[in-house]
This record gives sequence, C-alpha cells and structure tokens, in this order.
Amino acid sequence: MDWGTLVATVSGGSIAITGTVLADYLRHRREDDRGIGAQRRAVYIEFITAAGICHARLRHLAQDPGGESDMDALSRAAMSEAGVYEARERLFIDATAAVAGAGQAMLEQLRAVRQAVAAGASITSTAFHDAYHPYIGAVWRYRVAVREELEGRSLSPAAFGWEGWDGTDRCPICRSAAALAP
Repeated sequence: MDWGTLVATVSGGSIAITGTVLADYLRHRREDDRGIGAQRRAVYIEFITAAGICHARLRHLAQDPGGESDMDALSRAAMSEAGVYEARERLFIDATAAVAGAGQAMLEQLRAVRQAVAAGASITSTAFHDAYHPYIGAVWRYRVAVREELEGRSLSPAAFGWEGWDGTDRCPICRSAAALAP
C-alpha cells in the first residue's frame, strides 16, 4: 500500500469536509444576521409608529384643551393606548445602544408634550411649542440613528432644505413669536 496516496486522500477529504462545514456555518450566520436586521427594523418601526399615534392624539387634545375636563387623564391615556411603553420595552431588548438611547430621548420629549397638554396648553401656545419642537428634533435624531444602523447612511436637515431637525425654522407660530420678541 502506498502511504502517500492514503495521506493525500485523507488530507483532501479533511479539507473538503472542513470547507463544507465552514461554508455552511457562514451561510447560517448570514441568514441569522439578516433575520436580526429584519427583526430590529420591525421593532424600530413599531416604536416610532406608536409614538406617532400618541403624538397625533396629544395634538388632537391640544386643539381644544378647554373642551375636556381631565386633560391629565386623557393625555396619560393617549400614551398608554398608543402602546408606546410596550414598544419601548421591545426596543430596549432588540435595539443597539445608539438606537435605544435615541428612542429613550424621543420618549422623554414625548412625555414633555404630554405634560404640556395635560397642563392645558393649546396647539398654538408657546408652552405647547416649547415641548413640541424638541420632540420633533428627537424624532428626527431617532430616524437618523436607525438609518445609520440599518443602512449605514446618514441624513441631515440640509437634505430637506431645513436649518434644523426641530422645525422651528418652518413653524409659522414660532416665527411670528420670534418676530414679536423685543
């Protein structure tokens, strides 16, 4: 028996098996990474959607703050009924630290809008806009964090022809208030 042939055959077979196992491992890892990316994308969208629903409800309440008797209870209900807190918990579990931090900052600003509405601020009041514009800025910073993570691309206000994310430069109420200020 020729030992060289046997060694070559065993070595070739070992290399082939190792290559197959490694290729299979890498393929499964890529599939897992795609699954995690899709799961994160769904959680990120769920969170911003819940915040958007809550924001719309708070704006509706601020349309006529004198028309409701207990604005505090109604604004708290807007937060809970929109599912913001549940979506935030899923965000904390699945998100990267950068996105979770941006999401928490956004939620804190949404709470400030809720507090302004609970205190009776109307949608045209300075108190409402003092809370509203930081919230809008936080929403955009969350979007930027998500986009950078998922797509590796950034976004800036200049892409839209804006001065900043918070929208004060485009807000007719804030512009007229600034024009009246001494």
